Parts: sequence; structure tokens; C-alpha cells
Amino acid sequence: MSKLSTVREFGRFLMTRKRYWIVPLVVVLLLLGLLLVFAEGSAVAPFIYTIF
Repeated sequence: MSKLSTVREFGRFLMTRKRYWIVPLVVVLLLLGLLLVFAEGSAVAPFIYTIF
């Protein structure tokens, strides 16, 4: 099962079940994850890790 098919299946779930309120939660979680990944090797890392 590829990553794209997982995203596609999640999108179909949201459309059929009318769970549109989940989309902002997923977007925020993805952005936080990307922030942690990209700031891992930078000088900002100590400041970001104090938030969590």
C-alpha cells in the first residue's frame, strides 16, 4: 500500500462520513511535525523543544 493510496483513502473517508472538522487537526499536526523535522539541525532547535 503506497503513501498516496493512504492519503486518497483518508480523503474518501472524510467525504463519505462528512468529517470535515478533522482536516484542520491533521493539517496542524503535519505542520508541527514538519517544524520539528526541519528545525532539528538548526540553531532554533533548543527554543522549539522548550515549547513541547
